[in-house]
Amino acid sequence: MKQNYKFPDGICYKNLTVQDNNINVLINIHFYLQILPFIFENNIFLPLDFRTILYKMAKNKKNTQVDNLKEVESALTRTEQFLESNQKMISIVIGAIIVVAAGYLGLNKFYLEPHQKEAQDQMFRAQNYFEKDSFNLALNGDGSNPGFLDIISDFGSTKAGKLANYYAGISYLHMGQFDKAIDHLKKFSTNDVLLGPISIGAQGDAQLELGKTELALELYTKAYKMNDNTLTTPIYLLKAGELLESSSKSDEALKLYEMIKEKFPESNEGRSIDKYIARAKSKTNG
Repeated sequence: MKQNYKFPDGICYKNLTVQDNNINVLINIHFYLQILPFIFENNIFLPLDFRTILYKMAKNKKNTQVDNLKEVESALTRTEQFLESNQKMISIVIGAIIVVAAGYLGLNKFYLEPHQKEAQDQMFRAQNYFEKDSFNLALNGDGSNPGFLDIISDFGSTKAGKLANYYAGISYLHMGQFDKAIDHLKKFSTNDVLLGPISIGAQGDAQLELGKTELALELYTKAYKMNDNTLTTPIYLLKAGELLESSSKSDEALKLYEMIKEKFPESNEGRSIDKYIARAKSKTNG
């Protein structure tokens, strides 16, 4: 007779032809699969067809497990053979890594850190001259104390030496030596939210002085996009806007001016931005 049977895990077998006395076997087939060893060892009665089916299923499962075990053993054997064959090379590589790590730690502890402190101490006087706008003394020193150029030469690999490039670039910019300013500013990089945009924007100032308007605009744009802060972002938004406006791109300039008004109304640029907006609108409407 044909009937439908649904097992506990939801699997449904439809239109199976079985004898009435085999119904319980079908309904509980999952249970029988779990106790196969017990069934066969104790010769418990099952219809011949089902004993044969269950035996083949168990045998196939066992064969699959054996094959998987053989694959794992083979992989482990290949790994062991590789390690044995390349033991010397592996030891050399591990030893090299240890030497490099130890060398780096030693370099940092016994050379870079003391070097960094010495550079900071020597740069103190040059920074004072820089803050007083004595840019020549800041760059070249006063005869008793080194300037930024000396710090770069003697301690260029330290953080203080790299920062000296920033100071040197700004100093050259104020002294009108724009190519030298650009050279030093390009050697300086930082994640600082203020110094980062200022160093890029200063390069824009130098390029503008050299007549390279498009390059200056690119640098101003990069500077104001680096991060949002109330000190540098509105400055370079305004500089970029003025360049766009002078290049007959008043509609693009207007967008930057309105951005200053919306996002930085309390900044120096924001407090005077209305006149820039009015001027750009008049050019756009005209």
